[in-house]
Amino acid sequence: MTGSPPVPGSASGPVPGPASGPVPELFSWEFASDPYPAYAWLREHAPVHRTRLPSGVEAWLVTRYADAKQALADPRLSKNPAHHDEPAHAKGKTGIPGERKAELMTHLLNIDPPDHTRLRRLVSKAFTPRRVAEFAPRVQELADGLIDRFAATGSADLIHEFAFPLPIYAICDLLGVPREDQDDFRDWAGMMIRHGGGPRGGVARSVKKMRGYLADLIHRKRAALPPEPAPGEDLISALIRASDHGEHLTENEAAAMAFILLFAGFETTVNLVGNGTYALLTHPEQRERLQTSLAAGERGLLETGVEELLRYDGPVELATWRFATRPLSIGGQEVAAGDPVLVVLAAADRDPERFTDPDTLDLARRDSQHLGYGHGIHYCLGAPLARLEGQTALATLLTRLPDLRLAAEPAELRWRGGLIMRGLRTLPVSFTPPASSADNGPSPTQK
Repeated sequence: MTGSPPVPGSASGPVPGPASGPVPELFSWEFASDPYPAYAWLREHAPVHRTRLPSGVEAWLVTRYADAKQALADPRLSKNPAHHDEPAHAKGKTGIPGERKAELMTHLLNIDPPDHTRLRRLVSKAFTPRRVAEFAPRVQELADGLIDRFAATGSADLIHEFAFPLPIYAICDLLGVPREDQDDFRDWAGMMIRHGGGPRGGVARSVKKMRGYLADLIHRKRAALPPEPAPGEDLISALIRASDHGEHLTENEAAAMAFILLFAGFETTVNLVGNGTYALLTHPEQRERLQTSLAAGERGLLETGVEELLRYDGPVELATWRFATRPLSIGGQEVAAGDPVLVVLAAADRDPERFTDPDTLDLARRDSQHLGYGHGIHYCLGAPLARLEGQTALATLLTRLPDLRLAAEPAELRWRGGLIMRGLRTLPVSFTPPASSADNGPSPTQK
């Protein structure tokens, strides 16, 4: 899910091909700040383009909407890294750092049917519309509690103080991580999304700690599991119950499933809230329309608006790794068996062949069949929960802090390094403290 961070001035880049003119530099720090002009060039001149990533792995980038949608659903493109015809120097560089050593490879992002079908069926019960709706009050409680902690100060870093902890605590609750342990998860997750910004090996160490904790938690929950499930049973208990009642879920599969739900379930929402808030603050007319709509008690613009924010500058820049199991053609380009393929969701969702005025943010856009959460059998399982969290977070921010404004120039902001995700490192804001704001309320894990 993560990749090597961009390297300023890196020599890694495009493998020479038939493209017209010089290919824009990819994966530099400058590119990370605004990749959309480069993606526009690729869509026009090299829509299926072979490039060398900063990690040294060579992969195909798919940038047009029609090609991207086809590739996301093509059964000849496997999620299983075993199909990667990888040279020695690329070993272990196509997944989450540390997941191989921690025996966390058997999860939904790395497997194909029939195992994918079996595991997805088990977990899908946690993300039904009814279950997500039941979880809405807790998400609202978390959003309010986090804002309470900084509202009196008149300023905040919305990434670290709001967008990051909100989905961590939410997914921990859903999984069944005890409240007293959730701050440890917050620390581990923080190391994981720093990618190249933390100490060397920090991501792998955090993955190992999380794996050890999950294994222990599974043992404890299995020992205390009641004969019959209670209403709203946590997801780890449900996975244990399934493995004990004929679904053949191994301990490694259960731990890997819990790990990937936590990992995939928080970083996408961190970036949805962060990128979405930034987009609204830099498009004041759209932000004003949304605030007016919310003040009138309407939710229609909020719902279409979150979909538009997912399309315009979504949290997942490139879909996770796929590997050709046989030779195939994508967009007229021949791809060899064993080649990695990366679908560039950020490029596809701004394809003018699919979207009118794709570089314009329009919260009322109705035709927003974006690919932000994927397509096909690997469509994001947690999308309903992410949408709930995104809608709740943005509505609460704009309602409780109506004069929210950027506290830095856009050019001063830095985007996190990494291959798959797109998100801000920080988002400093200022606002007028609400008259009734509480000063440093309790931690959301204590509520």
